Amino acid sequence: MDENMKIGIVVSEFNFDITKMMLERAKEHAKFLGVDVKKIVNVPGVFDMPLAIKKLLEKKDIDGVVTLGTVIEGETEHDEIVIQHAARKITDLALEYSKPVRLGITGPGMSRLQAEERIERAKNAVESVVKMWKKLKEI
Repeated sequence: MDENMKIGIVVSEFNFDITKMMLERAKEHAKFLGVDVKKIVNVPGVFDMPLAIKKLLEKKDIDGVVTLGTVIEGETEHDEIVIQHAARKITDLALEYSKPVRLGITGPGMSRLQAEERIERAKNAVESVVKMWKKLKEI
């Protein structure tokens, strides 16, 4: 990479025992890829991410954003509602700011054990945001 990409990471504090490990994997992978993590923002939950993402995308020194969270199934369909609304707004923000935003949020419909098994997917979100940034530079 001739110019290092600069990213922000928005991470949910809900299920922080899992998302903390996701954040560590994401930071390690960003370093491996030569990506500069400029800002990490902790938010209460996945549903709260869009506002923090928007604030990061407004910054000139942020090229893209990675979201990290896990939405575990409960007794109601709350997990599906949370992820659907968050994913829709996150997509809207990427389009509004013409910067890549990657959904590193696991769920819905999964157990805590399944969430733990998906911690490594945080690296996929970092890799994806970098690939999209490179593609956008070619256009």
